Amino acid sequence: MNDSDSSMAWDKSSAEMSQMQGELIRSRDITGGAVYTTNEANDEGEAWEMAEYSEVGSDWNQIGEIEDLVMSQDGKLTGIVVEVGGFLDIGDKHVLLSVKDAKLVPVDDMSYTFVTKFNEEEIEAMNGVDEAFWN
Repeated sequence: MNDSDSSMAWDKSSAEMSQMQGELIRSRDITGGAVYTTNEANDEGEAWEMAEYSEVGSDWNQIGEIEDLVMSQDGKLTGIVVEVGGFLDIGDKHVLLSVKDAKLVPVDDMSYTFVTKFNEEEIEAMNGVDEAFWN
């Protein structure tokens, strides 16, 4: 779903949105999913902007898990809280990844994941966010 598609949904009535059911995605179909890296050089900015993915790449590495989705006050998805590092929730950290740096990718008909151009080291080096960040 690109920006123009998602902004069109905001202009629809509840009845109209029910007709769009197959085009809409619920947050529960995203949260808890994996975050992958494409393993490509991060300096390929223009190639990243143009890239579209219809499935998880076989050469991608999982680098985290989607902990939460962040929306602006006008209802637009602006970021993803990604859980990175650690083992069994010990030593992990949460980072905020902009949707400009991630692409939504379908896993199957019922779940989705995100892929980013950043590698695991770059994600883990980002500033952490916790519950105090939001208050």
